[in-house]
Amino acid sequence: MFKDIHCHLLPGIDDGSKNIEETIKILKKAEADGVIEIVFTPHYICNSKYSCNNNDKSELMQQLVKAIKDENINIKVYLGNEVYINDNFLDLMMKREIMTINNSRYLLLEFPLNQIYQNSKEILYQLVTIGCVPILAHPERYSVFQKKPELVEEYVRMGILMQGNYKSLFGKYGRNAKKTLEILLKKGLISFLGSDTHHYDEYLIDKARKKVKKIVKSEEVVENLFCNNFDKVVNDQDFSINR
Repeated sequence: MFKDIHCHLLPGIDDGSKNIEETIKILKKAEADGVIEIVFTPHYICNSKYSCNNNDKSELMQQLVKAIKDENINIKVYLGNEVYINDNFLDLMMKREIMTINNSRYLLLEFPLNQIYQNSKEILYQLVTIGCVPILAHPERYSVFQKKPELVEEYVRMGILMQGNYKSLFGKYGRNAKKTLEILLKKGLISFLGSDTHHYDEYLIDKARKKVKKIVKSEEVVENLFCNNFDKVVNDQDFSINR
């Protein structure tokens, strides 16, 4: 069983699924593989073609929910964003350009892959001070964390949550990402595991759970990473982390 906090299956607005038909095909496969809940997190990148606002996202979501019901797919779905870090988070929220996960306090965001964004800590601290909880997508993929995984601890101490892509453990993003995610899991710095699915693919849930269990040595931690922590986010509940 798996609850996926990160995917790109809201059709036609980023580099993920191109249309509702493709999304439905992927969701049928996801259901067969054990996925029971999903957050759609389309990219939002300022001044790019990936900048669909909340009203347009919500309209697409309504169409997709109807199609899911018509196809008898038994997956519960939610809406959010994966927002590329920028200096205008607060303004974008006020203008309803970007969306937290299921309108909760939790916002999924991403860094540039090959460098730390200027003033990243200051920007994230601003979010924390207004009660928003940033979730950083796939920290194992950022070259700065691959070189120094211990830097992740600085962000976690600030109150930033970490979402790993579990397929990193299968080498999807290269050897360095695999090694880094293993390190972060062992240190207890990852709060969620997501698929980051863009197109039709195997979910490999059972294999992933077994891999993670070997790393974290705890079935309870596995359940938190794959399901329980997801529930806290979509229900906008408090989330305690070690700092």
